[in-house]
Amino acid sequence: MKNAILFSIVTNRSVKKAMENKLYYRDAYLKNFSAELITQKEDEAGRKYVTLSQTAFYPTGGGQPSDTGRLNGIEVVDVDEVGGEIRHYIKEELKEGNCIEGAIDWERRFDHMQQHAGQHILSAAFEELYGYKTVSFHLGKDTLTIDLDTENLGGVEAEKVEELANQVILENRPIHTKWVGEDELKQYRLRKELSVSNNIRLVIIPDFDYNGCGGTHPNSTAEVGSLKILGWERQKKLVRVEFVCGHRVLGKLGQKHEVIKELTGLLNSPEQDMGASVNRLLVQKKELEKNIDEMKDRLLKYEAADMIGAGKGAIISRVFQNRNIQELQKLARMLVSDAEDKIFLLVSENEEKLQFVFAKGKNAEGNLKEWSKQALSIIDGKGGGNETLVQGGGRLISGDEFIRKVTEFIQ
Repeated sequence: MKNAILFSIVTNRSVKKAMENKLYYRDAYLKNFSAELITQKEDEAGRKYVTLSQTAFYPTGGGQPSDTGRLNGIEVVDVDEVGGEIRHYIKEELKEGNCIEGAIDWERRFDHMQQHAGQHILSAAFEELYGYKTVSFHLGKDTLTIDLDTENLGGVEAEKVEELANQVILENRPIHTKWVGEDELKQYRLRKELSVSNNIRLVIIPDFDYNGCGGTHPNSTAEVGSLKILGWERQKKLVRVEFVCGHRVLGKLGQKHEVIKELTGLLNSPEQDMGASVNRLLVQKKELEKNIDEMKDRLLKYEAADMIGAGKGAIISRVFQNRNIQELQKLARMLVSDAEDKIFLLVSENEEKLQFVFAKGKNAEGNLKEWSKQALSIIDGKGGGNETLVQGGGRLISGDEFIRKVTEFIQ
């Protein structure tokens, strides 16, 4: 009995020491506070920071970003806990010797409270219904993600989990925080293994979730507002679930509504018929692309016939503007299939480089690979190919100059 009392006294003292300057643990709803300036320094990267006698600014940790706000009107851009001290990174120096008046960005703080509590609820719901444990959590600027210890997640599973999470939110259950010692942990069905062995802080939703956590949370599940799963994807042997809570749900709904309004106008179709309208457009797009490809092939055939008719000698060349290498290759194949005793050199002057294709008919003579090496040396380029067709590209020079230099060593 004496040992238990002694342990309780030691634990309470340890907790008191851990909390004495961390006002966000005493009251997560505290927006303004006063403190004394303890130090004002720069870190290794040259960033200005101050430490205070006490603070309501939550430092980055446990997947939750830090608070921002102001100290005596000076902007606080980041907060970190380093070696037991809480560093407030500021844009400008504070005047020494003054009492510090701090104000946190409440909109950001409450958003983080909603999102973090929503994550607890969603993770507990996944484990409650399907035994899927959460192995990591990230609270981003626009959305949140959790990584689940499962390789697959079905649509029905996600729907049921979302339904349970929102039911817990609607029930307005209390959210408690409690500091405990290691010996007390056996009283609670913890959702995950703890990473600390002293100054243990539990966040508790009675009869639903018991979790070690150092983040900020609202006093009840109702303040989370609502939760919406946006999607999920496989990440190696895990499943990453993306979701939003609270005001972010309304924000996402508003964004999607604006997009739908714009699309209904562009498609000249009511919302319920938008899927069919888009499918019709996709079919039309495929048909148009097919027609364009067919017309391009016809033009290439006319172009090939024109080159062969106008060409003189065993080697025929031509310079093009902004033709991609695939189009040059297709034209070259048409040329050598119609003129089997000829060699063709097609050159394109593109915006930042020069590209070429060498093609040889089956009855023509010449070592294309050797010629290609010499051609590439002219433009400091790279290329490849086979005995009948090679291609390459390099620094941009005049196409006519390139052909002249190539012609000098192949004739």
